Amino acid sequence: MASTATNKQPLLIDRVLHYVVNTDTAKNDGQDIVGTNSALLLVDGTTQDGAILEDIYSIARGNVAYKVNLYVSSASDYLRPQQAAFVGSITSATTKGNIVRWEEMPKTLTPVPAVGTTPYNRAFYLPKGLALWVARESADDVNDGPLIGTQGGWF
Repeated sequence: MASTATNKQPLLIDRVLHYVVNTDTAKNDGQDIVGTNSALLLVDGTTQDGAILEDIYSIARGNVAYKVNLYVSSASDYLRPQQAAFVGSITSATTKGNIVRWEEMPKTLTPVPAVGTTPYNRAFYLPKGLALWVARESADDVNDGPLIGTQGGWF
């Protein structure tokens, strides 16, 4: 993040992070959170400082396109409807080993060079006290669910 006109310091990363989870058993039947979900915790910021996630990606493990939903929650033990919110989704590739990135991450305020066609960067800010969860949009376990990963840093 950039410094502001009031001379506040820029956002600095203290520790890098990189987490990956297998979504074979991470499921939630639909976009709305249901009580019988088995979502997986991807980044636990409930007891950490906040994090900036510069990349969230999916690695296909088969030839089925799986939709994986992303949620933020104040809980780190179970994804409950009253404590969580849907923040986006990513659909895996249909070729084993191919990578798909979450291109619709929120825009950042970071200044960018006046080169190219994209006048802004994208990243996901995970505030202190929240966790990022993932769940395939399905009611069944699979054996070729995509890997979902993220990299960024704690600040």
